[in-house]
Amino acid sequence: KTKTAMGARTLRKMIEQPLIHKGAIQDRLDAVEMLKDNLMAREELREYMNSIYDLERLTMKVSYRTANPRDLISFKTSIQYLPYIKDILAQFSKGVLAKMAESLDTLEDLHELLESSIEEDPPIPIKEGGIIKEGFDEEIDHLKKAKTDGKTWLAELEEREREKTGIKNLKVKYNKVFGYYIEIPKGNAGRAPMNYIRKQTLVNAERFITDELKAFEREMFSAESEMLAIEERIYAGLVEAVLAQAAAIQRTANFFDELSLVACWLCLRTRENFRC
Repeated sequence: KTKTAMGARTLRKMIEQPLIHKGAIQDRLDAVEMLKDNLMAREELREYMNSIYDLERLTMKVSYRTANPRDLISFKTSIQYLPYIKDILAQFSKGVLAKMAESLDTLEDLHELLESSIEEDPPIPIKEGGIIKEGFDEEIDHLKKAKTDGKTWLAELEEREREKTGIKNLKVKYNKVFGYYIEIPKGNAGRAPMNYIRKQTLVNAERFITDELKAFEREMFSAESEMLAIEERIYAGLVEAVLAQAAAIQRTANFFDELSLVACWLCLRTRENFRC
């Protein structure tokens, strides 16, 4: 009944390879007793540990460069609680728990980097884009603004073409197959201006393009392609930044192994009916 997957693996290892030195056994039992006697600290630790993802496996994915953006969000979510856990453990003045408080690296610089860079609910595939937060990179912000301005331009184009042609139900649309186009209902297709180039005939409508719309499309596609390339480059840098602290992250994972294990022994000793 460990609180984390990492703790479960460590518990199994400890049962298969139990401690054999009296001093180490006593240190662990003392830590269990401290948590037993401090209900508030124990409940707070349980609450925070419930939100910790499997840091060992996340680090493994990062090391193989297979971590997707949501993996990094899971990692960020886990390490954001480290300062609070450290403060709770700092209440204990001696023994294993005090040593844990002293040795715990809260990884706050890494959390700050991920907090400022990655959207809270990013897509899983990197190539979909929309990963990097506004304000993190000036180039991406500029390209995002160009896309926003482009939507405004399309709305203005639609209104302008309606007024010019007198076709009130003319629409400017987009799909992934044909790109941007002007759609006119079948009954009004004959009123299309000479500069409209027929692109597709549907049952109820005709679709057209113009040189102006094609130029806009090239500009938008270029901006989208450039933005995706920049996001991929930035994301690769974020993965490397996490990997650069792999040793510290592994120590933190080991810390959670031990803490979850102590809490689990508490359940076993006191026979309390809850998940530790």
